[in-house]
Amino acid sequence: MKLQLISLFAFVLFACNQHNGDVQRLQNRIDSLEMKLADAYQPGFGEFMSSIQVHHNKLWFAGQNQNWKLADFEIHEIKESVDDIIKYQKERSESQEVDMLYPVMDSVEHSIQSKNIDQFKSNYILLTNTCNNCHHATNFEFNVVKTPDSPPFSNQDFKINY
Repeated sequence: MKLQLISLFAFVLFACNQHNGDVQRLQNRIDSLEMKLADAYQPGFGEFMSSIQVHHNKLWFAGQNQNWKLADFEIHEIKESVDDIIKYQKERSESQEVDMLYPVMDSVEHSIQSKNIDQFKSNYILLTNTCNNCHHATNFEFNVVKTPDSPPFSNQDFKINY
C-alpha cells in the first residue's frame, strides 16, 4: 500500500512538472510572438494620408474625363484608406474625425454611378472642403487640399480607353 501511495505521489509530481513545462513553453512562445508583433511594420498616419492624396488627385482627372470606371475605383481606394486609418490608427485622436468623410464620399460615389459630371464636380469640391475641415478640426489646418492642376503621374491616361 505504501509503495502504491509513493508511486501515485511520484506520478502526480511528474504530471504537474510536465504540465508546468508545457505552460512555460507556451508562455515563452506567446512572449516571442508579442515581441515580433510589436516590431511588425504598420503604416503611419501620414502614409495613409499620402495615399488618399494620390487617389483624390486621380479621382479628379478620372471624373473630368468621365472615365467612370476609374473614378469608381479611385473613390473606393479613398474609402479603403479611411477604413484603414480607423482600423490601424485608432490610438490617434485624428482618427476620431475621419468619419466625417463618409457621407461626402457616398455623395461622390453616387454622382459617379449616375455618370453626372456636374454633380461629380460639385461633390468633389465638397469632398475637398471636407478634407480641409477635417484638417482644421485636427489642428492640421496648414495642410490644405485643393482641386489638382495636373495629374499625379505622367504615365497614366485618364481618358476612356475601353
